[in-house]
Amino acid sequence: MTLLWALLSVGALLPEASVKWTAQAGEAPDGVCELVFTGTPAPGWHSYGTADAYSATTLTLTSLVDCEAEGGLYDISETPLRLGVKLRITGPSPAAEGYLTYTACKEGVCTTPTDWQFRAVLPQGPPAPASKSGSGNLWALILEAILWGLAMLLTPCVFPMVPMTVSFFLKSADSPARGRFRAFMYGLFIVLLYTVPICVIIGLTRLLGGDAVTADIFNWLSTHWLPNLIFFVVFMLFAASFFGAFEITLPSSLVNRSDRKSEKGGLGGIFFMALTLVLVSFSCTGPIVGSVLIRSTSGEFWAPMVTMLAFSVAFALPFTLLALFPSLMGKLKSGSWLGSVKIVLGFVEIALGLKFLSVADQTYHWGILDREVYLAIWIVVFSLLGLYLLGKLRFPNDELPDKPMSVFRLTLVIAVFSFVVYMVPGMWGAPLKALAGYLPPIQTQDFVLGSVPAGAVKTEARTVALPYGLQAYTRIEDALEVSARDGKPVFVDITGHGCVNCREMEQRVWSDPRVLPLLQENFVMVALYTDDKTVLPEEERIKLPGGKVLRDVGRVNAHIARERFGVNAQPTYILLNAEGEPLLPARGYNLDAADFAEFLQQGIDKF
Repeated sequence: MTLLWALLSVGALLPEASVKWTAQAGEAPDGVCELVFTGTPAPGWHSYGTADAYSATTLTLTSLVDCEAEGGLYDISETPLRLGVKLRITGPSPAAEGYLTYTACKEGVCTTPTDWQFRAVLPQGPPAPASKSGSGNLWALILEAILWGLAMLLTPCVFPMVPMTVSFFLKSADSPARGRFRAFMYGLFIVLLYTVPICVIIGLTRLLGGDAVTADIFNWLSTHWLPNLIFFVVFMLFAASFFGAFEITLPSSLVNRSDRKSEKGGLGGIFFMALTLVLVSFSCTGPIVGSVLIRSTSGEFWAPMVTMLAFSVAFALPFTLLALFPSLMGKLKSGSWLGSVKIVLGFVEIALGLKFLSVADQTYHWGILDREVYLAIWIVVFSLLGLYLLGKLRFPNDELPDKPMSVFRLTLVIAVFSFVVYMVPGMWGAPLKALAGYLPPIQTQDFVLGSVPAGAVKTEARTVALPYGLQAYTRIEDALEVSARDGKPVFVDITGHGCVNCREMEQRVWSDPRVLPLLQENFVMVALYTDDKTVLPEEERIKLPGGKVLRDVGRVNAHIARERFGVNAQPTYILLNAEGEPLLPARGYNLDAADFAEFLQQGIDKF
C-alpha cells in the first residue's frame, strides 16, 4: 500500500517535463565544437550531472554526420545544470543526433530514467584534409589552363590576329593614359567573353537546383556517353581540319558583323574587337576550352569558373601587352612555322580526343579502349608526329621548310621519340606514372608481365577488381559486415571510371611500397564509382523525397557520398570503423605517398 501511494505521489508531482533541456553548439575555431546541454528543472525539482553514482545523466549519440566525438559527456556547472561533449568537425555539413538519459527528483521521490532526444546542427570548422587536397588539385588545373591559354597564341587561328590588334591600337592611341586604359579594357573584355557565360550557366544551375543538381550536371557532362562522344568527334574533326582535309570557321556574317562594329571606336569598339578575336580563334580554342572545362567538372562548384578565368587571363595577356606596347610587334614574325604548328596541333588533338572516348568506354563497360589499345594508338600517333618533324611526312598545304633542321625542331624530335620509347614498356604493364591520369586503369589491360591475367583473378559477388590485385566491395553494408567479422577498418574509395585524379592516386600513391601493403593487409575496401551507368535491380534503387528515383550505380553512389559523407569530389578516401563511423577526417587528392601512408596508419591505430 505504501509503494502504491509513493507511485501515485510521483504521478501527482510529475509535471509535463520535470527538466527542460536545450542543446547549444559553440564555435569551432580549431575544428572542435563544444555541444552544451542545459537542464532547467521545473519548480521544486532537481537533476544530476555525470558524477552521481545512482542518478547520473548519460549521453548516447545515435548519429554523427561530418563529425566525431572526442571523449564523453562531462560536467560544466551544477547551477544551472550544464553538461558538455566535444565534437571534432570532419566535413562540410556537421550534425549530431542522440539522447540524454536523466533522472529528476523532488521531495525524496525520483522519476524513472527518462530520455530526451535532440538533433544539433554544428558550425563548420576549418577545412578538412580533403579540402586541402582539393585545393592542390585546383592549383594543378589552374596551371594547366594557364599553359593552354599561352599556347593558344601560337596557333594559326590566333596568331594572325596579332597585326590587327596592333594596328587597331596604334590608330586609336591619342594619349598614353588613354592607350593604357583601352588596352586594359581590351584584355578585360576577352576574359569576360570566355568566363561570364560559364559562370552564368553554373550559377543558374546552383540557384535553381542547389549543389546536388550542379554536381549531377557536372557528373553528366563529364561521364555520360553523349557529351563524351560529341567531344571525341569534335576533336577528330578538328584534327582532320588541321591536317588540311577541310577548313572549320564560324559563319563569316557573324565575324564580319563583329568586325564592322569594332571600327566605331570607344568602349563599344574595343568590346567588339575582343569579340572578333574570340570568334575568329574559336576553331583553335574551342576544343581546348571544352577539354579544360571537362577536366575541372569533378564536383567542385568553383573549379570550372576558376580554371576558365585562368585560361582566359593567360590567353588575353599577350594581346593586352601588344596593345600596351605595339612596338613589340616587330619581334613577332609569322611564316611557314604557323602551318607546322597547325599540323602538330592536329596530332595533339587526336591524342587528347581519345580521353573522351575512354571515359565513355569505362563508365559504360564497352571494352573498346582498354589500356593496351589506348597506348598502342598513342605510340603510333606520336611516332607519326616525330616522323613529320623529321620531314618524312607531308600534308596538303604543308609549309614545313626543306632547309636544314633547326636546333629547336631537333629538340622537339628528340622529345617526341623519347616519349614514344617511354610508353612502349606500358604495353607489358609498366605503370607509366607520368601518364596515370590519362590512361585507362591498369586492371583493364589483358597482359601484365609477371602477374596473373585479369581474367584469372577470382572475385567474390558484389566486388570489383582494383589495381595491384586489390578487391573492393561495391556496397558499404557488405564491407561493414566483413569489418566486424575480421576486425579490420573499412577503406571507402569514392571514385569514378572517368576520374583523372583517381587514376593518378592509384598509379602514383597506392603503388608506393609504404602504402600498398597497408591496403592489402589491413583494410576492407569499398569502391563507390559515382559515374557507373550500370542499372540496378528494382529493390536496390533509391527513391528521393521528391519522387525522383536513382536507378543506376553511379547516381546511388553519388547520393550516398553526398548524404552520408558530405562530399561531391572524386577521389575522396574515408576510413570507417565496423559501425560505419568515420575514424578520421576525409582525405582527397594528394600525391604525397608518405602522408597517405600516415593517414592509413592513423586509421588502423584508431580502429
